[in-house]
Amino acid sequence: MSLPPSPAVLSVVLMLAICCPLQAADSSVDFASQIAPILQQHCVRCHSPENNEGGISLETIDDLRSGDYVIPGDPETSGLLELVTPQDDSPAAMPKDAAPLGAGDVALLGRWIAQGATWPGDVVVRERSMADASWWAFQPIDVPHESSPKTPSTIDGFIRAKLAEHELRMSPPADRRTLIRRVSFDLVGLPPTPEEVDAFVNDPDPQAYEKLVDRLLASPHYGERYARHWLDLAHYADTHGFERDMRRDTAWRYRDYVIESFNDDKPYDRFLQEQIAGDVLWPDHDPSVIATGFLSAGPWDYVGHVETKSAQLRRSARALDLDDMSTQVMATTMALTVNCARCHDHKLDPISQREYYQLQSVFAGLQREERLVSESSLQEYETQKQRMIARRNEIDFQLRRLEGDGIDLADIVGGGNGSMTGVFRQGIDPRTAKVQTRDFGKLGNVVTNRFSESEFEFVDGVFIPDGDGGRAEIPVSSTGVTIRGLPGTSGNAWDMIRNGPVASQHSPALDGIDFTQDGRSLLGLHANAGITFDVAAIRRRLSGANDTPGQAASAPLRFTARLGYFGAAGSHHADAWVFADGQKLAEFRNLGRDDGLQEIDLKLDRSVRFLTLVATDGGNGFSHDQIGFGDPRIRLQTPPERDDQLARQIATLHSARKAVTAELDTLGPPPRFYGVIAAGEMPEVRLLSRGDPESPSGDALAPAAVSALAMLDPKLGTAKTDDGQRRAALARWITNPHNPLTRRVIVNRLWHWHFGDGLVDTPSDFGFGGSRPSHPELLDWLAEELVRRDWSLKAMHRLIVTSRTYRQSSRVSKPVSEGHAAALRIDTDNRLLWRQNPRRLEAELIRDAVLFASGNLNLRRGGPGFEDFDYQDAYAPIYTYKPADDASLWRRSIYRFIVRTTPDRFLTTLDCPDPANMTPKRITTTTPLQSLALYNNDFMLRQARYFARRIECAAGADVSQQVERAFRLALARSPSSREADLAGEFVRRESLFALCRSLFNLNEFVYVD
Repeated sequence: MSLPPSPAVLSVVLMLAICCPLQAADSSVDFASQIAPILQQHCVRCHSPENNEGGISLETIDDLRSGDYVIPGDPETSGLLELVTPQDDSPAAMPKDAAPLGAGDVALLGRWIAQGATWPGDVVVRERSMADASWWAFQPIDVPHESSPKTPSTIDGFIRAKLAEHELRMSPPADRRTLIRRVSFDLVGLPPTPEEVDAFVNDPDPQAYEKLVDRLLASPHYGERYARHWLDLAHYADTHGFERDMRRDTAWRYRDYVIESFNDDKPYDRFLQEQIAGDVLWPDHDPSVIATGFLSAGPWDYVGHVETKSAQLRRSARALDLDDMSTQVMATTMALTVNCARCHDHKLDPISQREYYQLQSVFAGLQREERLVSESSLQEYETQKQRMIARRNEIDFQLRRLEGDGIDLADIVGGGNGSMTGVFRQGIDPRTAKVQTRDFGKLGNVVTNRFSESEFEFVDGVFIPDGDGGRAEIPVSSTGVTIRGLPGTSGNAWDMIRNGPVASQHSPALDGIDFTQDGRSLLGLHANAGITFDVAAIRRRLSGANDTPGQAASAPLRFTARLGYFGAAGSHHADAWVFADGQKLAEFRNLGRDDGLQEIDLKLDRSVRFLTLVATDGGNGFSHDQIGFGDPRIRLQTPPERDDQLARQIATLHSARKAVTAELDTLGPPPRFYGVIAAGEMPEVRLLSRGDPESPSGDALAPAAVSALAMLDPKLGTAKTDDGQRRAALARWITNPHNPLTRRVIVNRLWHWHFGDGLVDTPSDFGFGGSRPSHPELLDWLAEELVRRDWSLKAMHRLIVTSRTYRQSSRVSKPVSEGHAAALRIDTDNRLLWRQNPRRLEAELIRDAVLFASGNLNLRRGGPGFEDFDYQDAYAPIYTYKPADDASLWRRSIYRFIVRTTPDRFLTTLDCPDPANMTPKRITTTTPLQSLALYNNDFMLRQARYFARRIECAAGADVSQQVERAFRLALARSPSSREADLAGEFVRRESLFALCRSLFNLNEFVYVD
């Protein structure tokens, strides 16, 4: 049945008549090269013999003719044109759930029908079942010569050209307030301050926006923003994942490397090369070595690699490990889903199973583990640390002398100077006085009653006692001082004399006091052991005297401690003794756990030179005989009297100590990071039948990349090429300027991060299973610009965000204008970019914005991540989240210690992704739980209270001023008069806290327009 032509179809016919009056006669449409590709791309996926929706197949012309969809020579009444043309207020009916046909394609179909709808009998249109070497993504970058007048040379030119095909135009520019909020969140992940908004809105400079963009790109927060995007791709976390979700306490160095690389605008090709093979290409450059943390960022099965006794399970875990590395590198850099070829040839893309295992062989020589950055970095670190510690030690000595706090004996054993700066659990061997750090059990080669001198400044020496029933005379000093009267012992000894608990100690806590926490200390001795301290040297230091004897050097001292038995309860017990110059000052016989802590406060008169502490086994063997002196100190009996001058001295020293401590904190832990190391031998990689590690087949495979990119040689070495050269070759292959995928993928990711969708909206799949580019010419132009701009990502950001396309309003006019009505009808999903896309903030940005508004955002950068949980070491570690009500927990979310198996529930509710998986594109859901979390979560309630306090401090009791300030901090704008009236009434009726809580729950707070 023939239908009357609709006005829309008539307009197409009229356009053909006006614009192309001679083309129907003089320019024949070639079906195979011009029409068949349109049907193949847009139609046959739903209309083929295998999937004939509506009973229509478009493999041949038969169904089109039988249903009057195509009437040769009569485009006006052909139903096909009506289906692909927008009708009044409705979008085109076909293609369904896909981008509409361009006006040029519709016009071409009309010309083909007008010319008789010739369809050669030997041409069958079939849906493409997979990509091959001719696939668009595998072709060289195609940028027409700029001298052509029809070739756009700007982002806006490409966008306008595509819009013109559909008779659409861009939306008006966004207002300045909207624009500064948008670009601030986009480039640094934080809202602008009210003052920054005012300055920008009122800046008369025509280059005001460009200056704003440059300032944001120069901000150190830019790197924090874009590192979060990159770490999503790297599926970074601070724990292993799997069953034993153990900590990776040094993984943060890779996170900081990413942040600094973005801030430094490191060329993108160098950025990739460092992460794949930086330790090989630049072995003497510490950041390049740390960059290889990229290869180890994903989850790792500790049980499968280390604990299992099954060789089969080890092979299975190793296969998954290599798959993770190979997949991450290729998906992140080139958007290739190589892992689909693990069990068989890729079903959609030209990647063979053999190529998959050749890629895997690139990483076959790597193992994940914590490693040293470099020997030189460790040496430099230790030099700096010791210099700072020595300076702080000297300050602490002076403070303890002036304040009368004395010297900590446990700290001395740890290598410090008595000022709590020694190494925790460092020990002195009671047999030899040598320093040890590792744990020991029962000691061999024990010689009792032999004194060994120590090299520590305040430790005279150590010994292992055996009193022989009181008959033995035991030397306890370098000057020949001895003690008598000790009971006989087993003559055995266990572990070291420790700064902290001894090896296998039952507990460091007694009577509810944990002597490893809250600035406390513990001098641990396991019977049988003795240690002698040089009191004369300590006295000189405390009194401020030099080695010349004098009145100050003979000041009387006190020894204080809390002595206890720290072994297990039951029948176990031990003895403890205190001597001064060989004279017994105190003894504690048969101490058990039930006896609790014993207070020690002993005077050491002016003549005392040595203090000796002894632990003996009580005659029942040395099992569990764990004696500890808690908070052991020697101090002046009479602290110096304080006057104004002394108070100023103390204040100056405290200030100096704070500065040195800050330097030490900045220095951080030793230069180790969680990364990869090369195995001793390069293991062979063979093709695994159906991906089964138990079914290898064929010869050992040489390393190679995929061959689909015809412009590149896929060979990466031979079977004898070492690990480093394999990775270096792959890094160079990926970043080869002739590799079209690497450039297309990263500029598409940048576009995705700025618009919410990429030009290809499957950013990690450029193969047949992914989407086709909405603007292929623009994609290639951007890819070429990246090289022209020296691989600078900041330059590409600037290019994108200063475009008219980016600066469009995201709002649809109300009432809806004719232009917006047409755009909504033709391009509901805004793939043609006739406006900007409003976007919800990611979970981390919402959290950071809340802290920003409340005034609590801690902008400290770098270093180990903050831990908003209590950690319990168990077979499967337990991470229990706690209220984040401390400044150390209010840092930007990029610095959060990320746990794989126990994610933060609040952030997860707001769609924070699972770090076990690579996340090229975050999902955005809308659920009731999100509203409940934003309104009732403990973090939100606490920050709303802090927000209210901040407003009260700034605006005083004036409610109108409170409302004004609250809106400006939360939304970067002033309230409308109606909002001001309602909000003021709400504050008076409820509270300022209630208003702040409500502002945090506005769509306007969690969305950017």
